[in-house]
Amino acid sequence: MYDLARKLLFQLSPETSHELSIDLIGAGGRLGLNRLLCKAPRALPVNVMGLEFPNPVGLAAGLDKNGDAIDGFAQLGFGFIEIGTVTPRPQPGNPKPRLFRLPEAEAIINRMGFNNLGVDHLLARVKAASYKGVLGINIGKNFDTPVEHAVDDYLIGLDKVYPHASYVTVNVSSPNTPGLRSLQYGDSLKQLLEALRQCQEDLAVEHGRRVPLAIKIAPDMTDEEIAQVAAALVEAGMDAVIATNTTLSRDGVEELPHGNEGGGLSGAPVRDKSTHVVKVLAGELGGRLPIIAVGGITEGRHAAEKIAAGASLVQIYSGFIYKGPALIREAVDAIGALQR
Repeated sequence: MYDLARKLLFQLSPETSHELSIDLIGAGGRLGLNRLLCKAPRALPVNVMGLEFPNPVGLAAGLDKNGDAIDGFAQLGFGFIEIGTVTPRPQPGNPKPRLFRLPEAEAIINRMGFNNLGVDHLLARVKAASYKGVLGINIGKNFDTPVEHAVDDYLIGLDKVYPHASYVTVNVSSPNTPGLRSLQYGDSLKQLLEALRQCQEDLAVEHGRRVPLAIKIAPDMTDEEIAQVAAALVEAGMDAVIATNTTLSRDGVEELPHGNEGGGLSGAPVRDKSTHVVKVLAGELGGRLPIIAVGGITEGRHAAEKIAAGASLVQIYSGFIYKGPALIREAVDAIGALQR
């Protein structure tokens, strides 16, 4: 069934089909129909960040930026849902076209630029949802906020989403907001993490519960840079790291239609690069904080590879677009096979 749906959706422009898909998944969720689309994955519970996940396969941020289809995605069998990236104020994102399919490579290039309706809209959608499972909310900075004041946007986002999130992801790795990736390095990262940690502690007292913080990093780092980031995350007391965001590399897609479009590349071509980052992180962290792996999972065995590399959880995005809901169950089964 999904093969036919994908064929029809791929006749439309990528962004139009994306918006239509979110509408359809959201409508199916409201009507309770989405659970009929595929067999539910097996129960494979795991405890990460002090949270109980029914299975370790989640939806990555970026697919449901505004939280418009939370119940719909949950009914497809995801063990957790991450929505966003959301910014304090609404913003349109970059000029269109800004989303490109590379079907020959099972890949996508996007330069969306954190297009979203703002944190207040997202929170209204969260409150309207029936979903009671693990919900991550991914926060970022507005494009017109200077990088030197980026921490202000992150603190606004954290303060607003904290009461409604199971965990909060801090996105400092999108390649589509000028200067954002500079926040992953050196003093900029240290200052950001210190401010977030202090805010987290204050909010934990205010709300009577501690919401974990995860930092999402890019795949385009040297091993030395990955080690430095790992050390900074441990020192700052962060709760998890998400590896990785999209890549600026075009290895393997240069000759394909749209292969040289600007933006971040996701899907199969980023798989090995992302898994390498997970392996290096795992070696540096030594189990001191968990890794959530995302990047290039288009088959169940790819999810198992991420777990074997040192991840505790995985997320899918581009693979879901190309393979549909069946990939969730396939990934859960492959991870479960590792434990036999």
